[in-house]
Amino acid sequence: MDKIAIISDIHGNIPALESVLEDIDSRHIKRIICLGDLVGKGPQSSIAIQMIQKHCEMVVRGNWDDFFPKPQESNTIKWHQNQLTKIQMNDLEELPFSVEFLMSGKLVRMFHASPRSVYERIQPWDSLERRLSMFENTEHTENISGEREPDVVFYGDIHNAYQQTIKGKTLCNVGSVGNPLDLTQASYAILEGEYNQSEYGVFSIQLVRVPYDIESSIQIAKEMEMPELEEYIQELTTAKYRGLKK
Repeated sequence: MDKIAIISDIHGNIPALESVLEDIDSRHIKRIICLGDLVGKGPQSSIAIQMIQKHCEMVVRGNWDDFFPKPQESNTIKWHQNQLTKIQMNDLEELPFSVEFLMSGKLVRMFHASPRSVYERIQPWDSLERRLSMFENTEHTENISGEREPDVVFYGDIHNAYQQTIKGKTLCNVGSVGNPLDLTQASYAILEGEYNQSEYGVFSIQLVRVPYDIESSIQIAKEMEMPELEEYIQELTTAKYRGLKK
């Protein structure tokens, strides 16, 4: 049986990423796929890119990765942009939109937010029609099996881990490593099955929560004088989005 760890939404939080990578290593999982949003929100975007490039076999583009290399008006975004090298900016621009492969006979597709855009947000409580639309083939997806739609979809973006079975298909959000907004613990998923096998076989998905040193993440942000620090602290310590009231 092959095991693949699927991580997403690092957002420059290195203590969280280190804890997740340690947990993955303790399970002897060698293949890691990242579903984007390496940068921003947290203080160490440059290191996050370096670590993801070192440890991940495949990385897809998130919405932060998409707009980050472009000129921005926000002084906060400019601060985060200044942490990156030109080479790292170019690396973000070259990230693919999606990845897909066969696993125990199932067609598995992974992207950041939706098959149409890195900016389209799909929540677990959205309508059945919107959730089913996550399995559509689009001009942005690889469509390796022609007109066949995926049996399983993994995505990130919403920082809220869940798994649903919808009309025989599986929709799974892997949550966020560096900025979880459901529990104050880093999140990732483990996919297990026979990689690149077209025949049906044993297949499983496990959602994993990993405690990490939140105070260390906050201290790093303070020492680097990161803007919007209080909003960042709120999200890490309460798992509530900064746009919501405390």
